[in-house]
Amino acid sequence: MNQNEFNRRAFMTLMGASAAAGAFGLPARAQESLKLWAPGIAKVGAQDWSDMEAQSGIGINSIAKSARADESIQKMVVGDGNALYDAMTDNGGGMEDALASQGAIADLDITKIPNWQNILPRYLDGGDAADTIRHDGKVYAVPYISNADSLAFNHGVIGEELTSWEALFDSQFRGRAAMQNDFGPTLTNTAIYLKQSGKGSIDNPSDMTEDEVRQTCEFLIDLKKKGHFRTFWDGVQNGADLLSSEEVLVSSCWEVIQIFAARKNGQDIRYGTMKEGHQTWNNVVMLTRGGKERGMEDAFYALANVYLSPWFGARTLAGLGFTPQMTGVGEYVDAHPDDFDADTKAIMAERLARKQERSLVAGNSWQNVFPTNMRAYQDWWAKVQAA
Repeated sequence: MNQNEFNRRAFMTLMGASAAAGAFGLPARAQESLKLWAPGIAKVGAQDWSDMEAQSGIGINSIAKSARADESIQKMVVGDGNALYDAMTDNGGGMEDALASQGAIADLDITKIPNWQNILPRYLDGGDAADTIRHDGKVYAVPYISNADSLAFNHGVIGEELTSWEALFDSQFRGRAAMQNDFGPTLTNTAIYLKQSGKGSIDNPSDMTEDEVRQTCEFLIDLKKKGHFRTFWDGVQNGADLLSSEEVLVSSCWEVIQIFAARKNGQDIRYGTMKEGHQTWNNVVMLTRGGKERGMEDAFYALANVYLSPWFGARTLAGLGFTPQMTGVGEYVDAHPDDFDADTKAIMAERLARKQERSLVAGNSWQNVFPTNMRAYQDWWAKVQAA
């Protein structure tokens, strides 16, 4: 993992841009329930939050949240997020630093989370992911999912295993390739490929210089002008539909998109291990300053305890393909044969093995929502979109 330190200048640039955005109102909710600002991927079990409520023993009022860093900053730092939310999720290794440095979230007492004993060793002091949940040495966040994003490909049509990002940019897939419509993961994964293949002079794909951003975007612009990309996808459903319909045969995407696409028509759509590396990331849950002031700490710790339970880890792996953040998942699955049949167990084991392979690739780069040269990223990404 190559984690970048929180960059104040980039944060201030983003905050200034988002301050002009309008706040949105929310209907009144029961005060006894934890008001959780989170996306649907933070939930397992039932379609609603009832299984999560049953496991945690608390009421949960979930408010839908996007993955946009500027939305989080606008609501929590310059907006009314602390009045609206008791807890929230976001990207670890960046947002916990940004929000803690502005006093928007509260530091945590891990002794109040019994399942902290299950947390993966990489999050303990000295671990390679320790800084993704800490700010100034204090724990501010609890991880609940992670992954190394890769390439989904239609093995049934292509007929071979793809192990390099080269395939995504190969002319044989012109018009049937796709990438995410987000400069963060798209530029990072492209830069990883350019660096490792020797086709670009790039030092750190997670935090590029202005010239490195230019190189990466000019590479994509050239391909786009040649009609290489079918589209740049937005959202899980769009990404999955493109693959399942065979409009695209190769796509950089989240693993959940590959899973949904393969399920739709029973196609052999796979998720590869790229020899050059991948963008790695985690998502974390945090207690807001407002939640602490309103006395919602115990409710937060109850939910955090569920997120570090094998019950949650097994289900997020089986259903959405995310990496469990705790030990003991295999033992839990074996102890609950009625919940996981033989086919499901085999799929889970295969996913974990592939995740382990991806996590060990030397070229992996940690996601960075606050790159030093944020303005260059934004300006050049606009040129990619306009090409």
